[in-house]
Amino acid sequence: MTENPRPHTHTAFILKREGKRQKFGRWLECGIGRIGTDGVVNVYLDRLPVGGFSGHVCLAPVGAKPPQPEPEPQRPGEDDEEAAEG
Repeated sequence: MTENPRPHTHTAFILKREGKRQKFGRWLECGIGRIGTDGVVNVYLDRLPVGGFSGHVCLAPVGAKPPQPEPEPQRPGEDDEEAAEG
């Protein structure tokens, strides 16, 4: 396997779901990446969160922040169930 001398141009973030029923989340910095001129994406993840990992990975240019994660949509009747539980 040959070494690739090109530097990594992106920071890898993973989405960790949090909160009751994991409806909310936050991006955690977890590695580095590079998008090649041929369109191939190379990502190295050096860690993963314990519990709540959604599988989503975001590559942002070095120094840039990832977009704010959107809360998952609620299903009809979800609020009613939570009120009945509490």
